[in-house]
Amino acid sequence: MSGDPRGAEPGGVDAHRRGPTRVPTAVVTVSDTRTVETDTGGALVAELLAAAGHPVASRAIVRDEPAEIRRGLEAALAAPDVRAVILTGGTGVAPRDVTPETVEPLLDRLIPGFGELFRALSYAEIGSAALLSRALAGLRAGRVVFVLPGSRGALRLALEKLILPELGHLAGEALKTR
Repeated sequence: MSGDPRGAEPGGVDAHRRGPTRVPTAVVTVSDTRTVETDTGGALVAELLAAAGHPVASRAIVRDEPAEIRRGLEAALAAPDVRAVILTGGTGVAPRDVTPETVEPLLDRLIPGFGELFRALSYAEIGSAALLSRALAGLRAGRVVFVLPGSRGALRLALEKLILPELGHLAGEALKTR
């Protein structure tokens, strides 16, 4: 027998890597000022997804208004091929930052560890300012939804350290019925 024998067992080392290797993902930027040409955060998310082999199913920009954020998320989830949605922007503590409280009630289940890990990793990079982030993740109708800050540094951190290593696994688990 070669390799780690736990890999062949249910729940073993390889079991956590099961899931689709290509996860079509919609990217929604929440901003009152960005355009497709100036949305460098959304462009970075699309670039990192594509480089990891995950198709970018769509990109959209919605205003920092609850109704528009809801419509943007619902439109992304309405696409039959989309398995994940990444929303960027509106996660701070300023009065206009309403993405978390708009998206959270629309989720079927939260993934609390995502926000916790993101803030811990952010703290290692930017210090106590990490507490201002209200990043979160959850599931909606068998799809994974991430709510991230709009800064390129935060997006790169979230994608490289958390999302990309687990996206296939999360997308696969989100569909399980037992």
